[in-house]
Amino acid sequence: MIFVTGASGNVGSALVAELKHRHAPFRIGVKLSDSAAVGIDERRFDFLDRRTFQAAVEGCRAIFLMRPPATANTKATLNVFLDVARRSGVTHIVFLSVAGAGSNPLLPHHAVEQHLRICASGWTILRPGFFAQNLGGAYRNDIRLDDRLYLPAGAGRVAFIDVRDIAEVAAKALTAPEAHAGRTYSLTGPEALSFAEIASVLSEELGRDIRYQPASIAGYIAHLYRTGMPALQVMVQTLLHVGLRFGQAQSVSDELQALLGREPYTMRDYVRDHRALWL
Repeated sequence: MIFVTGASGNVGSALVAELKHRHAPFRIGVKLSDSAAVGIDERRFDFLDRRTFQAAVEGCRAIFLMRPPATANTKATLNVFLDVARRSGVTHIVFLSVAGAGSNPLLPHHAVEQHLRICASGWTILRPGFFAQNLGGAYRNDIRLDDRLYLPAGAGRVAFIDVRDIAEVAAKALTAPEAHAGRTYSLTGPEALSFAEIASVLSEELGRDIRYQPASIAGYIAHLYRTGMPALQVMVQTLLHVGLRFGQAQSVSDELQALLGREPYTMRDYVRDHRALWL
């Protein structure tokens, strides 16, 4: 039995679909029961409520662990959960980290990675870059309503990765842990594209002109505030995208293709498969 946290998110929902495809037994953690989730094993689970930890992982041998965006203090939440899980018989954890977490203690994921490494094995760490699904999430309304990508990324290039590929790697590590124990994988998409190039892909696939409009830092902050985004999230979003100007997400790794045993999804694949999002 595999316990899945974050099952309603981009990666988590893709993982649930992948585990179903593989007929792998799994259970999801939920704050509130979802009556629409027919045929899915649910357990009440909240990183802020330690009383939910043990019952959630009872009978499980593996966990897919991801940090909720609002959870900054991972030492008092995710790490405590890991201790309970291991005492309850969990032998393998697949952790969805982020690029750079291994060396940057300012990232909340860093503390979780360090805690996992207390054990020589029994874990797999995934460090993906920017998600292609950002186009259908954070960037969606700008594309759908204003026909533009508006970001302070300059001419920076990004090796966007499709979460369907991340989910497949996670499923492999969860269902065959011995082959991935004690491994850390840096995962990127197969190509690094500028936002101008991504706008061209969108234009071709949607049949209308989508443009990339480079934003100033001040302009982007004001734009995010107008959407009602909380101040902390505005700062994080801005810093992440300004960093793209300096090549922070342009490196392309061949690790993903080796793990999948096939060509990864491209940005065009993602746009073509989800074009209804921007119509």
